[in-house]
Amino acid sequence: MKTLKLAQLLMLSVLVLGSSIVSAGDPYPLDYFALRSAVSNVEVSPDGKHVAMLSNPSKEGDPFIEVYKTGNLSAKPFRLNADPMEIVSIYWASDDVIVFRARQKVRDKIEGFNQGVYEFVLASVDIKKKKIKKYEDIGADIENILPTKKNKVIYSFVPGNFKGSKLSEAFRPRAYYELNLKTGGKSLVARGKIALGQIETNGNGKPWLARGFDIQKGDLVWYARVNGEGDWVEFHRQHEDSFEEFSVQGFDTENPHIYFVVANNGKDKAGLWEFDVNTKKFGELIYARKDVDIAGTLPHSNAWTHPDTEVAVSYTTDRTHREFFDGQEAAVYEQLRGIVPNAQYIRVNSRSRDGNTLTVYNQGPRDPGTYYLLHKGKFSKIGSTYPLLKAEELADVKYIKYKARDGRTIPAYITIPNGKPPFPAIVMPHGGPFVAEGIRYDEWAQMLANNGYLVLQPQYRGSKGYGMEHYMTAFNTEAGGQGGYKMQDDKDDGMMYLVEQGLADKDRLGFYGWSYGGYAALIAAARTPNIYQCSIAGAAVSDNQYQVNFYRARIRGAGAIEQLRMWDDSISPIEEVAKVNIPLLVIHGSVDQRVPPAHAHRYMDEVKKLGKKVSYIELDGADHFSNTLFYNHQKQLYESIIGFLKNDCGPGGL
Repeated sequence: MKTLKLAQLLMLSVLVLGSSIVSAGDPYPLDYFALRSAVSNVEVSPDGKHVAMLSNPSKEGDPFIEVYKTGNLSAKPFRLNADPMEIVSIYWASDDVIVFRARQKVRDKIEGFNQGVYEFVLASVDIKKKKIKKYEDIGADIENILPTKKNKVIYSFVPGNFKGSKLSEAFRPRAYYELNLKTGGKSLVARGKIALGQIETNGNGKPWLARGFDIQKGDLVWYARVNGEGDWVEFHRQHEDSFEEFSVQGFDTENPHIYFVVANNGKDKAGLWEFDVNTKKFGELIYARKDVDIAGTLPHSNAWTHPDTEVAVSYTTDRTHREFFDGQEAAVYEQLRGIVPNAQYIRVNSRSRDGNTLTVYNQGPRDPGTYYLLHKGKFSKIGSTYPLLKAEELADVKYIKYKARDGRTIPAYITIPNGKPPFPAIVMPHGGPFVAEGIRYDEWAQMLANNGYLVLQPQYRGSKGYGMEHYMTAFNTEAGGQGGYKMQDDKDDGMMYLVEQGLADKDRLGFYGWSYGGYAALIAAARTPNIYQCSIAGAAVSDNQYQVNFYRARIRGAGAIEQLRMWDDSISPIEEVAKVNIPLLVIHGSVDQRVPPAHAHRYMDEVKKLGKKVSYIELDGADHFSNTLFYNHQKQLYESIIGFLKNDCGPGGL
């Protein structure tokens, strides 16, 4: 294939679409949103002489590794793809060796719940010798780039045909090897097991943290090896029924027996704590907030010279905020915030060993993702992930709070289209449902806003990030699971709040969701009285028992309490088909491994029995997750959504 220069690559998406210039104020062609990222994984080599990236030269998406000289980005790059495999991520392992992970579709149908159609392998390329090595272990992944050991990394994989207890899938015991990228030779670092697994290594490649499970007592157990030396020492236990957070983020490099953990420690909101693994006790509370949980820590921008150093604590409200405890790192990020256009979420995603060359990534509501290079004092733009989307045509996102009908405060994000309110509005709840959602650039919300719709993304009860009580009240109540009940009220109440604020038109309200969000969309279609004119359910759980029975016997502890109370007690959409009272569109991927397509098929069978008018679209070859939705999937999805909203949503469309 002909080699493309970077500037040519970033313009190629215009050519492959054959698009005319879009007039200011007009919605973008839906193709623009359907494209996959033009560039991603932009990283500078340890010696600062090269910058590597994944580039997509076609709308269908066939990522290439491209390597440019940092001093001359216009020169012909080294270029490589892995056909018939698809490269999904890259890492510099040394000055001239890049490790990459690739996947290949190996079957046409899923083999069961969480058994998809892809397999993953690990490989490397020497950019000087132009030689590729492929490593044999299926499902292998990089754990540590080993900054102190040239041409070596630590990788892990699940040994073939592991036959553990019913916990095996949840804990996924992995074997950890030090891999010589030049020779392909490997040496065992540690072999995980249920009692002691999930092992992490420090910058020198020595195991310092592990987590296991005491089956007899039902305890999660954490183990330490200070400085990676000596025997494993147990330092913390927590019963499996506990919902408290305890997540080790790193350790104090000057006092390595002090670990940094995000934990509740008896409080509603999780904070960042010191934990002394010698005394086995919590120490100082480093940082906490009254409104949200702490999300985690930020590692030092130079992984080669400070591989074990944490420099900041982060949390999310209107955006991702960081509180630094390293002055130099704080200054770096402050300077970047001052020069990066539409700065929102900024990350130094790679830095040379001498610290003088770095790549920077920014993403936000008006920036789908842009990479920059700082080299020899010059700060320049490398490229945009979606170069056809311009900041002025995208939409602002605001962080709001409103009251649900029972008085609970619900945080939310609203994506506001360019124009004057009131707008037609779509509620788009996140999937999960028990996850945290932070807004940077949301493609679906921006696509809808670009077509004139106000988008509400409520952090309904059950959402994580807002304390234990907000999360647990979705299922840990006398009434049990609140799916279809108060969790659904939270979404409806948010829409009515926007109507009261004059932002949304009460006669032009719709619902769209994916996964749990799709479940909520099915529920919304059957509610009475109904505030929506139509609903769109993507990858939806339609039958609670059918879904939870996939893993009912394989979960225990807090996970079992959460899942079983939620799904056993909540409303099951397939039992509500007779109550559907608004136009409904159901969309599902044909190889969805997380919510198998039988959910949609069973629901549509019930629809036919009851004579309901419900539309159905199946995305051929699409799995549950966004990284399996290729251009044709996205195009079909977006055209279906917008077409349905405009033509089939209530009287006159939405």
